Amino acid sequence: MVQRFTARPGTTATAGYFRSRWLPFVFLAPTLLSLGIFLYYPSVQTVTLSLLARRRPLPQERFVCLNNYVALAEDIIYRNSFLTTLFITVAIVLLAMGLSLGIALLASQKVRGASIYRTLLIWPFALSPVVAGAIFLALFREGSSGLINYALERGLNLSVSWLRDASLAPWVIVAASVWNILGFNILFYVAGLQNVPTDLLEAAQIDGANKLQRFIRITFPMLAPFTFFLLVTNVTYSFYGVYGAVDTLTQGGPTVGAGGALGGATNVLIYKLYDDAFSPGGSIGLAAAQAIVLFLIVAGLTLLQFRYIENRITYSG
Repeated sequence: MVQRFTARPGTTATAGYFRSRWLPFVFLAPTLLSLGIFLYYPSVQTVTLSLLARRRPLPQERFVCLNNYVALAEDIIYRNSFLTTLFITVAIVLLAMGLSLGIALLASQKVRGASIYRTLLIWPFALSPVVAGAIFLALFREGSSGLINYALERGLNLSVSWLRDASLAPWVIVAASVWNILGFNILFYVAGLQNVPTDLLEAAQIDGANKLQRFIRITFPMLAPFTFFLLVTNVTYSFYGVYGAVDTLTQGGPTVGAGGALGGATNVLIYKLYDDAFSPGGSIGLAAAQAIVLFLIVAGLTLLQFRYIENRITYSG
């Protein structure tokens, strides 16, 4: 039996419209209020602070227009911090994505207990960067209290100053950050590998393609959407997420240059921003300017990735 429904006289049966024009705004009000309080207002406040010379103890402020940005451009420590951040970012992205892809390929093999292995591989991502830094501090701490130095002293009678050597400390930060984000990357790559059509791989195998050829010509191109997404998220993490590891392991040190003239070997942009904002006598206005510059750098890199990489990616299976 088919029933027919008709609109009441004088009304229009148009799907997708609310009876009251204000009802959508009522539903959106909590979200808009939260965005206004926790996103838009702090953003406007940060821009305003970047135009002020504001120092601790408060209140000490005056309008200086763009002087904070000029000071950053002339600050050799800030320029060195920028180069340090770029180096650490490139190292984290290349190592994290390369290792995670290789591990995901191994984890995707049909073996007994594969789900257990995948869970163990992914769990480090559940830890905060601070906890990851604390774990690596236990590994790389000076003297015999550090597990790695303890093993080196027992086996080779050797002790390494991992966190005080300007050439080694950045790599400890990279190692802690890569370990922390590795599970996130593996999760997406494993999901991507499960979407690669097996019949396509089998057809290529019948045609004589070896494992490397099948990976280069079939598997990796079909992982392009996942790789692009991970590239964007890993770059963003490398600029912002490394703060916990740096603060726990090195506090921005060790110093480089004569008398620390170039700042710290691990003094990345996000750590310098925090240090300038909250250290005694720190300049909040200068830190706000650094926050704006850091946001523009990350936003610019993200836009470049979307502009030059995304249009080369095919999202269809």
